[in-house]
Amino acid sequence: MARENALTGKSIVVVGGTTGLGLSAAKACAAAGAGVVIVGRNLEKAWAAAKEVGPNAHVTCGDATDPSTVVQAVEQAVKEFGRLDGLYHVAGGSGRRYGDGPLHELSDAGWEYTTRLNQSSLFFSNRAAVRQLLKQGGGGSILNMGSVLGWSPSPKHFATHAYATAKAAVIGLTKSAASFYARDNIRFNVVAPALVDTPMAHRALGDDAIMEFIKTKQPLDGGRVGRPEDLDEAVVYLLSDASKFVTGQVLAIDGGWCVTEGQCRE
Repeated sequence: MARENALTGKSIVVVGGTTGLGLSAAKACAAAGAGVVIVGRNLEKAWAAAKEVGPNAHVTCGDATDPSTVVQAVEQAVKEFGRLDGLYHVAGGSGRRYGDGPLHELSDAGWEYTTRLNQSSLFFSNRAAVRQLLKQGGGGSILNMGSVLGWSPSPKHFATHAYATAKAAVIGLTKSAASFYARDNIRFNVVAPALVDTPMAHRALGDDAIMEFIKTKQPLDGGRVGRPEDLDEAVVYLLSDASKFVTGQVLAIDGGWCVTEGQCRE
């Protein structure tokens, strides 16, 4: 469980907070004392998520690839809680069904869809948040969702090159912004999971060969798929004042993915 009271009095926007990693984080932030604005595309799912998160949760319904969506969420956070203290961008996903894949197979549509979903949406949310943080003064924390695939590829089972490119770009934007806005006490960091049990991971979770691979590629805790709650403590820490001297960092929460080879079935 996230450290009690670590976010008391804080106002946090979670972009992509209706399922999986985002919903788990939103619940952890609320449990740590934060007021939370959940951003999601589906109004019914967003309200259901807010009910799970608790009475100090509010909803902005919209598509994260629309630049106006997070602007509205930030405005709602300021209206409901008086200010913005942090943003956690989780929204993103696979573009495999739109044509993402190995470079020689990657379609124009797959590239455009995947980069907009994962890269442009994050740019829009980070820009909206940093503008508000600069306006109100006093600093804040912006936390971005990356992936180990942004620098630690797995060619046999996870060869989606537009997705990997977008997640590598998350690191570039985060580090550049961390450097530039440090003087304003605005921190930027990345959490980067490996394979986690979320709706996005449905294909991999149903593939016996991938599950065998994960036993050796993510060997911690018996060799398992990650759970959304595996990230929650880190998310709360990086959004809280406990990490006030931390910026520009990429934290892999990956069960050992980045330090092991993994054994593929022939």
